[in-house]
Amino acid sequence: MTQAQDEAKSVPGSAGLPSLKRRHWFGLAAAGPAAGSALLSAAGPAAARTKTQAHVVIAGSGLGGIAVAHRLQALLDGVKITIVDAKEEHNYQPGYTLVASGVWPVAKVRERNAQLQPEGVQWVKEMVAGFDPEGRAVITASGRRIGYDFLVVATGVHLDYAQIEGMDVQAIGREGLASVYPGPQAATATWEAMQAFVAKGGQALMTLPATPLKCAGAPLKMTFMLRDRLAQAGTLERSRVQFMSALGNVFGVKAVNDNVLARWQDLGIAVETTQKLTAIDIGRRLATFTSPEGEKSERPYDFVHVVPPMRAPDAVKASALAWQQGPFAAGGWLEVDKGTLQHRRYANVFGVGDINGTPRGKTAATVKKSAPVVAGNLAAVIAGQAPPLDFDGYTSCPMITREGSALLIEFDYEGRLTPSLPFIEPLQDSWFAWLMKVRMLKPAYMAVLKGRV
Repeated sequence: MTQAQDEAKSVPGSAGLPSLKRRHWFGLAAAGPAAGSALLSAAGPAAARTKTQAHVVIAGSGLGGIAVAHRLQALLDGVKITIVDAKEEHNYQPGYTLVASGVWPVAKVRERNAQLQPEGVQWVKEMVAGFDPEGRAVITASGRRIGYDFLVVATGVHLDYAQIEGMDVQAIGREGLASVYPGPQAATATWEAMQAFVAKGGQALMTLPATPLKCAGAPLKMTFMLRDRLAQAGTLERSRVQFMSALGNVFGVKAVNDNVLARWQDLGIAVETTQKLTAIDIGRRLATFTSPEGEKSERPYDFVHVVPPMRAPDAVKASALAWQQGPFAAGGWLEVDKGTLQHRRYANVFGVGDINGTPRGKTAATVKKSAPVVAGNLAAVIAGQAPPLDFDGYTSCPMITREGSALLIEFDYEGRLTPSLPFIEPLQDSWFAWLMKVRMLKPAYMAVLKGRV
């Protein structure tokens, strides 16, 4: 079969849809929600760049920080940008669950920050230790003060494993201990622990804390994939998979929560709610859970996936930039307006990504939609204007249900499902949603990173 014939074939799941060549369909899928806006922006003339001598400091070099840097360079003529972050390696964090469940090699989630930052940006290779918003300065780990005219906070979250007594991140991969969040090494070690477990089967405990999470779907994906690996290995019959949630649910969007619970009931995955993981004895393979009333129960396991409580890094949490009251104060999250993403008390400060104290939105997809809002609003403020753009809280979660199948879930601040591809039913798993997760989303991520979409 020729390439042209192959491209003209119908795409699985496309019955009843207008004819669409395979390469165009795949291209639209890779662009996802950005496709429409990209077409609109390409149709008109490019906006004139605002001339400025402002100094913008960006604290953090993850997806949000670098994406905003690229966009600011495109919007502002003469701007000085300084990125402060010691990390030399840039990790594609949405790929951690794929590494941890044996789908991807670890090399696919590793990039170099030096190759991703825009030319002309000053990079201070130190961690941020504090903020002085009154003095308009960032303080680094060495005590250096870096002054700014405008600040973008993109520090990400702190994984607070210290809240779990006995937890040792260095032990991940041994004694049935797994946790996908710390980084590529932990994801690899988690896959090793999963392989050892599925070879024999036994009792698996999958956990969920009560705090806001980056990629809140990851604990659910790991649960689905563990069950699927047990079925593939032929050890499901002698195994029990139990999901222990510190909350009253397993996912914050009710429609998704109900859908997952129904699937798990059919798959034989047991669920207990309001049970917080508070201690773990790695050598004895024993986990302690605590109820809201303070009652403790010990659960033996052969495999446990630990999802840590999360909060703002100390540099933000201990600063005047953090929420001082309300539901986000306990975690020390950045106090921003949920629409403009401008700080509510310091007009020259914006936040992007996981650090923001907003109702939802700690995913890479959130950055895809919010980085243009931050860059556009910051450019407007530099030009002496009010922030014109508003973020709706868009979040996306390709929820893996088994190898070769996933849900493509998109929603906003209000928890309303906001599907962007009309031929994909958000609560129906499909091969296409799996394909997006495994093949298409990293190229889209890289395009966002470089300010192209």
